[in-house]
Amino acid sequence: MTKPAERTDRISRRQVDKFEDRRRLLAEGALQTLAERGYARTSLREIAQNTEFSHGTLHYYFRDKVELITYCVRQYKAHCVRRYDGIVSTAESPRALSHDFADGLAATLAEDAVLHRLWYDLRSQSLFEESFREDVKEIDESLERMIWRIVTRYGELADAEPTCTPALAYAFFDGLFQQALLRFLSGSDSVLDDLRAGARQLLSTIVFEK
Repeated sequence: MTKPAERTDRISRRQVDKFEDRRRLLAEGALQTLAERGYARTSLREIAQNTEFSHGTLHYYFRDKVELITYCVRQYKAHCVRRYDGIVSTAESPRALSHDFADGLAATLAEDAVLHRLWYDLRSQSLFEESFREDVKEIDESLERMIWRIVTRYGELADAEPTCTPALAYAFFDGLFQQALLRFLSGSDSVLDDLRAGARQLLSTIVFEK
């Protein structure tokens, strides 16, 4: 027989799960509006006007746009990390890993440029608004770990060792991608090919043969 305390705990967990599922659904609906308009030009009310959700509903699940935007970006970047983890787990040669990784970067730039712009917008805002800093720090750290898994797996496949730290490897690739994003948003015709070539070259440059 289920004890009252166990039954109450189970109901409580179910309520928490339902609340989180609803937050996730709302964030998915708001993400594109946030990405298109940017942090400075949006409020919860403006987001509500461009989605199927009411302002009251958004405000119930997110106390303000800071919480909503950080939640949205966390979700999207977590999706990105899973995508590249799949590349790491299936690569059978350094060349395959290098090309799949470079193709992945080019694909996400072409498909989700405004979402990446939102991330850089959020990171820039964290320089001025302390409320963003902890979330930005955690997202940055997850991306740094992702890049390091790519680098170390490439090294294993190539019988090589990284010549830099995880932080430096992340800085290299982040800078490459951010510059590519700027060029893509400016209408460059060659940016995707340049990004692929740059990523492959950079990956081979930061490891050395034993």
